[in-house]
Amino acid sequence: MGKEQTIQTTCPYCGVGCGVLATPQADGTVSIEGDSNHPANLGRLCSKGSALGETVDHGNRLLHPKIDGKRVPWDEALNTVSRKFNDIIAKHGPNAIGFYVSGQILTEDYYTANKLMKGFIGSANIDTNSRLCMSSAVAGYKRAFGSDSVPCSYEDLEQADLLVITGSNLAWCHPVIFQRIRQAKEDRPEMKVVVIDPRTTATCDLADLHLPLRPGSDASLFNGLLNYLKKEDYLDLDFLEQHTEGFSAALKAAKTSAGNIPQVSAVTELPEQDIIKFYQLFASTEKVITLYSQGVNQSTSGTDKSNSIINCHLATGRLGKPAMGPFSMTGQPNAMGGREVGGLSNQLAAHMEITNPEHHDRVSRFWETDRLATENGAKAVDLFNDVGEGKIKAVWIMATNPVVSLPDADKVKAALEQCELVVVSECESNTDTTELADILLPAAAWGEKDGTVTNSERRISHQRQFLIAPGEARPDWWIITQVARKMGFEKAFPFEKPVDVFREHARLSAFENNGSRDFDLSGLAEISDEAYEKLAPIQWPVSDNAPAGTARLFTDYQFFTPNGKARMVPIEPKLPENKTSDDYPLVLNTGRIRDQWHTMTRTGRAVRLNAHIPEPMVQIHPVDAQNWGLVDGALAQVSSKLGKMIVRVVITDEQRPGSVFVPIHWSNQSASLARVDALVAAVVDPISGQPESKHTPVKIRPYQPVWHGFILSRHPISVKDANYWVKVRGGQFWRYEIAGEQEIQHPDVWAQKHLGTNGEWLDFIDKKAGRYRAGIIVGNRLEGVVFVAPDHDLPARSWLSQLFTSPSLTDEERYSLLVGQPGKGQKDCGAIVCSCFGVGENTLKEAIAVGKLTSVDEIGNKLNAGTNCGSCIPELKKLLGH
Repeated sequence: MGKEQTIQTTCPYCGVGCGVLATPQADGTVSIEGDSNHPANLGRLCSKGSALGETVDHGNRLLHPKIDGKRVPWDEALNTVSRKFNDIIAKHGPNAIGFYVSGQILTEDYYTANKLMKGFIGSANIDTNSRLCMSSAVAGYKRAFGSDSVPCSYEDLEQADLLVITGSNLAWCHPVIFQRIRQAKEDRPEMKVVVIDPRTTATCDLADLHLPLRPGSDASLFNGLLNYLKKEDYLDLDFLEQHTEGFSAALKAAKTSAGNIPQVSAVTELPEQDIIKFYQLFASTEKVITLYSQGVNQSTSGTDKSNSIINCHLATGRLGKPAMGPFSMTGQPNAMGGREVGGLSNQLAAHMEITNPEHHDRVSRFWETDRLATENGAKAVDLFNDVGEGKIKAVWIMATNPVVSLPDADKVKAALEQCELVVVSECESNTDTTELADILLPAAAWGEKDGTVTNSERRISHQRQFLIAPGEARPDWWIITQVARKMGFEKAFPFEKPVDVFREHARLSAFENNGSRDFDLSGLAEISDEAYEKLAPIQWPVSDNAPAGTARLFTDYQFFTPNGKARMVPIEPKLPENKTSDDYPLVLNTGRIRDQWHTMTRTGRAVRLNAHIPEPMVQIHPVDAQNWGLVDGALAQVSSKLGKMIVRVVITDEQRPGSVFVPIHWSNQSASLARVDALVAAVVDPISGQPESKHTPVKIRPYQPVWHGFILSRHPISVKDANYWVKVRGGQFWRYEIAGEQEIQHPDVWAQKHLGTNGEWLDFIDKKAGRYRAGIIVGNRLEGVVFVAPDHDLPARSWLSQLFTSPSLTDEERYSLLVGQPGKGQKDCGAIVCSCFGVGENTLKEAIAVGKLTSVDEIGNKLNAGTNCGSCIPELKKLLGH
C-alpha cells in the first residue's frame, strides 16, 4: 500500500473481471493500467476501467456512522443495529428482518452476510441485486444441469467457429470480451458472429447476421432451431441417449410452438430467409458458443429462454468441449461470488439448497447452528413488497441503490419511508437510498478493502487493497461480523481478516462433497495467509484432481442430477405479460450505456465518462418520432401506468419501430425526473423471480417547456428551481442542463442568483427572441456561463468548456461568449466519441476529410481514437461511412 507501489487487483465494474494494475502516486492520485498477466483481459481495459484512477477521490463519501442523520461512534451504531434486530426478532420472529446485498461486495462480505442471516438470525430473507441480472440464467442452468454451472471459458469465445450473441450489447456492457472477440475474428475471418437483438447496437458491428427479433420472442426462435435440428438430421443421437433426458417432451413443445419456419417468422417478425440462414449456420458448425445476458434474463420467461438455448446445445452435444456451450455473462463484478455463497434467497452457501434436507443438515452441522433457515426467503421484489406491507420490520441494504434500480421504484421508496428500521452500509453519503436510512454505516470502497471476486467464467481473483480507507470507513465483512457478535453469535464469527472468511467458505465447499457438488474449493480450504495474499486468478472447481483449476465443465458428460444426465426442458414460449395498448403503444427497453455504470456513484466522478452521453435520453425510430411529434435533441416525456420521466430525444433507425430504449443510470441525485425503473412494473419470472426490464408499455409525447438552457460553473450550484435539470461533472466545471415551465422575468437577476455577483459580468439579452447569454469572470478567468433560449437550439457546450482551461480570457474569447459561437482560432471538438482520449466528432470529421483517412487504424494513428478500449470503433466506422 506504499506510494509508487503497483498492486495487482481487479476492476469493480462488470462481470468480465479484468485485472488492474493500480499505482498510488505521491500526490494522492492513482495510476491505472490493465494487467497483461490476468487471463480475463490480458492487459485490456474498457473506458470505465481505464478511468478508475479518476474515481478514488473522497467527495460525497460517507465517512462516519450516523443515526438519524447525526454522527455517532462505531460502537453506538453497531450496538443500536444489533439491539434493534434482536428486539424485532423477539417480537415478530426472524422473518421480520431482511437483508438486500449486492454483486459489488466481495465474496468474503457476501459469505458473512449470508451466514448471519440464514444461519443465525434464522431467516432466508436475504437477496441481492444480482437477482435483477442473472437469476434466470441460474435457474436455467440448475434445471438443465442440476447445478448452477457455467460450463465455458473466455478462450472458448475466441476459438468458436460460430458465436451467437443474444440479448447482450456486448460492445458496451462487456467491452473487453467484445474486443477479444473482435481480435479473434480479425485473426480468423472465417469465424461467424450472429447477433440476436431487437436493436441495432454497437455489437452488431461484428455481426455477419443480425436478427432484430420481436421483443420477447427469443424462446420461439430457439424452439424453432431445435425443431430444425431434428428435421434436418443434425442431432447427436448418441449424446442424447446416453447423457440427456427429456428430449421427446422438449421436441414436442418445440414442434407445437415453432413447427416450421413460417410459424417462427410470424412470432419473431424476422424474415424467413434470415431465420433459415441462422439455423443452417448453427446446424452445420460444430464449435458453437451461445453467449447471452440481460436481454434473455430480464424477462417474465427468462428461465425458459435460457433453457431453450441450452436445449439446442444438448441436442447437438455441443458442450463440455473447447469452443462449445451455453455461456451466460454476468452483469456485476461478483455476481458469481454471490451465487457461490448462497446470496440469493432460495440458496444455501456452496451451491446447496435450503429445502434439501441433506443440504440443510450438512450446513447446520458445519456452521454448528440449530437456527438455519428452513424455507426459501423472499426474492428481491417480494422482499420490498414485504417491507411495504410491514411483514419485514427492519431491512439492511448493502452496496446497492434499490430506490433507483428496482422495478416500480416509487413503491420501493414508499416502502422504505414507512419501514421501522432501515440500515444502509454505503461508501456514498448521498444516494436516493441513503436519504431514507435510519442508520448509515460507512463502508470501504474499491481499492480500500481486500478479498476475492469471481467473474463470469468462474475465475476467482484477488481484489487487493491499495488505499487507506478514509474517515471511519470499514470493510463490509467487518461490519457484519461486529453486528453478529453483538447479537450474541461471537463463536460463529471469529473472523479477524478476510482470509479467515475465505478459508471457511472454501472448507464448506469441500465439506462432504467428494465430487457430488459442482462448486468445490477443497484445494484452497487450508490456504495460508501468504498464499491467499499471492492468490493468482483461478477457475473453480479447485481440488486435488484439479489443483490448477478447471477451464470448462462437463468434459466427462456427467451432470449434477440424480441420474447424472442433463435435462432437456419442454418450453412453451410466452410473450411478455405486459401488453401494449392504445394508451401505451410503445415498448420500453432499459439497459446500460457505454461509459456509465449502475447509478453513476462511481463513474459519474470521472469527467471523461460523462462526455459521451451526458444526459438521460430516449432512443426512438424515425417513424415513431414522426408519429408522436418528436424532434431530435429536444425533450420528451415518457410515461407508463406507474410513472413518468423527462429525457432527451435521440432519433435513430438503429432502434426497432414500436420500441424505445432508455438507460438505467440516472437517479434523483443527478437528474430531476430520470429514474427509469419508476416506470417499470414489478412483474417477474415465476421461477427465477427476475423482473421484466425489457418490455414495459409506455407512451411518449414532446415535453415543451417555456425555456431551455444550460449553466457551466466552476463550483457546484443548485438548479432545482428548474423543472428539468441534469447535473454533469465536467473537467474544470459542473455542467447543468436545464429547462423551465415558467418564464424567467429577469434573466440577469436569475443568472446572478445561481452564479453569484462577485465578479465581472458579461451578458447579452434579446427580450423579443427570449435569448440570454452571460458569463462571469473573476481575475480574468471564466467562472461560469449561462445560456437560455426559447428552444433547445443552444450553442455547443464543447467549445465553451474549453474556455475553462484558459488561465486568462482573450478579448476574442470574451466576445465569443456574447455571440454564442466559437471565435477566431477557437475550435469546437464536437460531441465526444472516444472517451479514452477525449476525441470529439468534429475533430474526427475534420481529420477524415483533410487527411483522407479511410480506416479505423488510420484514425488511431492520427488521433489515438479507438486504440485503447476500442469501444468507440463502431462509431468511428460510421463516421468513415463503413
